[in-house]
Amino acid sequence: MPRIPLPVRVVATVASALLVSSVGAALTAAPAGAATVHRILFDNTKAETAGNADWIISTSQPDPTAQKAAPVAETDWTGAISAWGVALQRTGQYSLKTLPAGNTITYGNTSNALDLSNFDEFVLPEPNVLLSSAEKAAVLHFVQNGGGLFLVSDHNGSDRNNDGKDSPAIINDLMTNNGVDNTDPFGFSVDLKNIGSDHPVAISDSTNPVLNGSFGTVHHSLIANGTTFTLKPADNPAVKGLLYLSTATPGNTNAFFVTSTFGSGRVAIWGDSSTIDDGTGQSGNTLFNGWTDPTADNAALGLNATAWLAAASTGGGGGTNDCTSPGQKLANPGFESGDTTWTASSGVIAQHGTAEPAHTGTWDARLDGLGTAHTDTLSQSVALPANCTSTLSFWLHIDTAETGTKAYDTMNVQLLNTSGAVLSTVATYTNVNPNSGYLQHSFDVSAYAGQTVTLRFAGTEGSIKQTAFVLDDVAVTAA
Repeated sequence: MPRIPLPVRVVATVASALLVSSVGAALTAAPAGAATVHRILFDNTKAETAGNADWIISTSQPDPTAQKAAPVAETDWTGAISAWGVALQRTGQYSLKTLPAGNTITYGNTSNALDLSNFDEFVLPEPNVLLSSAEKAAVLHFVQNGGGLFLVSDHNGSDRNNDGKDSPAIINDLMTNNGVDNTDPFGFSVDLKNIGSDHPVAISDSTNPVLNGSFGTVHHSLIANGTTFTLKPADNPAVKGLLYLSTATPGNTNAFFVTSTFGSGRVAIWGDSSTIDDGTGQSGNTLFNGWTDPTADNAALGLNATAWLAAASTGGGGGTNDCTSPGQKLANPGFESGDTTWTASSGVIAQHGTAEPAHTGTWDARLDGLGTAHTDTLSQSVALPANCTSTLSFWLHIDTAETGTKAYDTMNVQLLNTSGAVLSTVATYTNVNPNSGYLQHSFDVSAYAGQTVTLRFAGTEGSIKQTAFVLDDVAVTAA
């Protein structure tokens, strides 16, 4: 069914709009060798390109990098969900493949390079063909043995290939007719609804890694003809609704984004394919940009969920990392409570106003920017939980009066041990790489899992011209 563009209603924060519009370009890959590469398989065997749908990350299949090895923009890969793929590819922490049309979903077939056992996560974006009995069993066993499953549904009556089955019916069939556990093993069912327009609201849970992950904070999603889910905690008590219709009270009905676990694996499901549509794709399709719609946080939600699902697995059969303490580990990450929990040089944390506006809220942390020989520091102690993948991320604006290619002013991002010794200089920024707005940078710091470390930003400025290093929305997220 064609998607209906929503009127622009500014219900999301400016920060969220900035995130979803620039997340692919803003992320900085972790240092070589520092990050675990998560393997993700996107399905294209269930008519994902039927009608006006184009739910592929690239027309180059199975390997999207054959179209362009180092994509920068979503149009470097061809597909209506290419923005999703490109954003992951640019982190350097994901290996992406597509299961091309004509193939079969398998699990445990050692002769098949695209077998689910070779991946950490399987993405099934609005399937329009029923899975076979063997395929349904393969998916269930994949999750049961530690894989991540990302399902995207659409509204009732969204049969794009006119075979009598749409995504709600197909996903419900997976839940009730799989031969492994036919009693809604993930703890939810898809509602047979067609909701024309809404902006579902995220629950309040600051520790949830899907709502508050390294790709940003989620406040809203959107519906442009979609559906909801009914939670069934009696079938699986791990099921959890993360976003609900704007008029609904969080509970077991009207959930729009849901997560769960099954065996050693994790599951997420979204109620509208409009959310993953980036508005670009193969010619002949009618597409609309929901991924970076300024009234929602769809890019942050989709990417955080992808990271959470992939982090659980060591290959859909190798078990989980047993992260018992997921979520944001820093207190006062946006500095809105002033210098609470942070140790900072005088004047660093403040409401700097229009001179150095915050990324979100009204407070930020400005190191240096005085134009005199000067050093500022900003630090907070943080416990990195054992058995978790931990990611450090922050938004940084560099404002300088310096010119040329010589580094006069520097800011180091460091991790210190409890004795104050430097464990790692995670990154270094100078006056040579200014940016007009904020850019998000992300680094894997899992090597220090199980330790309490001090995160320190240290800025040193020369005596001629000013360089300000402005930080906001700092996060250390465990998953």
